[in-house]
Formats: sequence, structure tokens, C-alpha cells
Amino acid sequence: MTDPKFNTAFLLRISLISALGGFLFGYDWVVIGGAKFFYERFFDLVATPHLQGLAMSSALLGCIPGALFAGYLSDKFGRKPTLIWAAVLFTLSALGSGLASDFTVFMIFRILGGIGIGLASCISPIYIAEVSPRKMRGKFVSLNQFNIVIGILAAQLTNFLIAREVPMGATDEFIRNSWNGQMGWRWMFWAEMIPAGVFFILAFFLPESPRWMIKMKREEQASLTLKKIGGPEYANSVVLEVRESFREVVQKMNYGELRKHSLRPILIVGMVLAAFQQWCGINIVFNYAEEVFTSAGFGISDALLNIVITGVVNLVFTLVAMRVVDGWGRRKLMLFGSLGLAATYVFLGAAFHLEWNGFLVLSIIVIALAVYAMSLAPITWVVLSEIFPNRVRGAAMAVATTTLWIASALLVLLFPLIKDWIQISGAFWVYALICVAGFLFIRKRLPETKGRSLEEIEEVFKKD
Repeated sequence: MTDPKFNTAFLLRISLISALGGFLFGYDWVVIGGAKFFYERFFDLVATPHLQGLAMSSALLGCIPGALFAGYLSDKFGRKPTLIWAAVLFTLSALGSGLASDFTVFMIFRILGGIGIGLASCISPIYIAEVSPRKMRGKFVSLNQFNIVIGILAAQLTNFLIAREVPMGATDEFIRNSWNGQMGWRWMFWAEMIPAGVFFILAFFLPESPRWMIKMKREEQASLTLKKIGGPEYANSVVLEVRESFREVVQKMNYGELRKHSLRPILIVGMVLAAFQQWCGINIVFNYAEEVFTSAGFGISDALLNIVITGVVNLVFTLVAMRVVDGWGRRKLMLFGSLGLAATYVFLGAAFHLEWNGFLVLSIIVIALAVYAMSLAPITWVVLSEIFPNRVRGAAMAVATTTLWIASALLVLLFPLIKDWIQISGAFWVYALICVAGFLFIRKRLPETKGRSLEEIEEVFKKD
């Protein structure tokens, strides 16, 4: 087959719509970091580290059932309806979290948002991977991470713009009774309703994933979408290749098939990479910015500004990752990220241990974020979206994403306790050791997947 001329405008449009799930994932996940300064005073959580951890991890706890059921829902009903349901959950969570006057009610709506994150984080990259041609897949799937990063930055900017100046040395009582403590944090959550509504509307205009339609014996409909992507010859080639990958499989899929010996190695790789993306530790900076920056001598208002700076760095280096992912390859970037973070954490731990404050600590954190943003953050999602076989992709991706969110919830839930136990310096040294372990695992177990079709990647793992 001659190289087809792809309809990149169409591909970009549907990928960006799907990646709005990533935008909302990023916003919902990080908005609580800026609101934390104020809702903790409103709900009287300042002196209770376990409740602080529970509040911060509530959405992440919701991610677990969301990701776990994402595979079943998307395999049964399709990728498109699952994304629409995620949009509904994001909207409800934003509304309810802002209205809450009781901590339990606040937790319930945060968990609802977490279920939406779980669905979107699993299905958005799958959808983009399944519509993207092999030579462009890394770049297009990275759009999801790009949108996650934009969502993170949008939340950080929204928090910074909504919050009014907090005087240095302000008491908890002063903050609680201020506009920030009574209303400001609510508007931080309510602002999410705008992009959530846009996502809900635009998701109805998405075509269903061609690979899912072929699995459901709707090849004629799949062919129409594939022709729009790359023309008739490309459509025929993909239909034949995907049909062949399903030749030994019945239409129904259940999680029991994942226990087969032949699938176990690839599932372990996916689960370890998913957990490692969280336990590499960088997300502490997003979720516990108050502790990290105040420990470095910054006040609340300066900490909010520093959070925006980290968001800009995150965005810039995600763009770098999108540019190099299909050139450098997935494996090389993952190795660079894990080793680079390990080295950076050694210095960051030393900075906190020696009580270095201000610009130096901010600079080290920025370097760590830059390394993460161009490696483990986007590339993990690319790898997870492409390594699993067609017949089990929804279920396997759900298991990997569930693992990721369990790891994330534990990271966020335990950090206040770890910080009290071994100090913030010790925490970053522990994360450095985890990054070294991740480097060794990737070097041994992850083959390169760039430039291969999803069906070819399946064959590579069969041989390993």
C-alpha cells in the first residue's frame, strides 16, 4: 500500500475533542491544590493531617472505580458514550463541590469528579490511539497529556486570579472569615463547569472508534470513519489488519481473559509503568504546593504564584515531548525521565534538609517538573494506550489506569504522614530510590513501540 495522505484536520479535531477529557482531568485533579489554602480553614482541617490527606485524595479515590469500570463501559457501549458520561460527572462535581457547606458533602462531590477522571483518563488516550495512524500516534496521543497540562495550568491560573491577597502571617481565623475562606474557593470549583459543558456538547459530534466498531461487527461504519482519515485503501488495510487481530476471539470480553498466561507479562508492564508514573513523586508538587513552598519560606500569595510558574514550565516541556516522542521513541524518553528525576530529587532533598529557601528550591522544582513533563507524564499514557492487544485493550487499560489511581491516591493520602515521619527531605530521597527502580524496570522490560501499528506491537510482546 502506498503511503496515504491523511486528513490531519479531521484527526486533530476529533483528537482535541476527546482530549478535552484530559483537560478536565487536569483541572479537576489540581484545582483542589490552590483551594486547599482556604477550604481547610473553612472545614477546620488544619490540625488533622489524616483529614487533610483524605480531602486531597478524595477525587483520586473516585478515580479507582471510574477507571475500573471504564473498560467494561467502553467495551460494552463504546468509547464515545463513556466520554459523554465523564463530562456529566465533571459538571456535577464542580457544581456540588462549590456548593458544599459540610465536609462529607464536599467529599462526595469530589469523589464523583474522581469517577469522571477515572473514565476520561482511561478512554481519552484509548480513543485517540485507535483513530490515529501509526506514524502519528505518539504525537496525537500526547495531545491528551497536553490537554491535561493545559487543564492543570488553567486551574492554577484560575486559583491565582480568584484568590485575593493574603497578608503574610495571616491567622487561620482571619483566612477562614475572609472572602477567600468563605466564597473564593467555591468559585475555583465552579469555574470548571464551563469547560465541562463544552466537552459534553462536543462529545456528541465524535465518531465512534473504528477499532471498537470492527470488534462489534460494524465494519461498514468503521470503514466510513477510516476512509475519512486516510482514504479507501487505508480503510481496507486497517479493517483487514484489525479483523485478523480478533480472529481467535469471541465478541464478548471479560476481565477473566486478562489472567491468561500469555497476557500476564504485558499486563504487569502496564501496571508497573502506571504505578511508577505516580510514585515517581512529582505530583506532590501539584497536590501539596502549600507544604512544599511554605517549607521553602514562601507565603500563601507567593506560593500561588509559584504554582502558576510550575504550570507554565509543565506546559512548555509537554510541547517538547510532543515534538520528540515519535522521533526519539518512548523507551528512551522513559529512561531519561526516571534517571533525571532521581538525580534532581537527591538535590531537592538536600535543599530541604539544609534549609535552603526561596529561589534555589523553586529552581530545582522547576527542573524536576521539566524532566517529568517531557518524559514520564505524557509518554506513560502513550505507552499504555498502545501496548495492549485489540481484544482486551479496554479491560487491560482499565486495570492499568486503576493501578495508576490507586498509586496516586496512596501517594497523596500518605504524604502528610510521611512528611511528619521523615520530613519533606526524606520523602524526596525515597522518591529518588523509586525512580532508580523504575529506570531498571523500564530498561529490562519495555521494548520500543514507535513507528509500529497497534497490531504489530501486539506481536512484539508475544515474542518477548
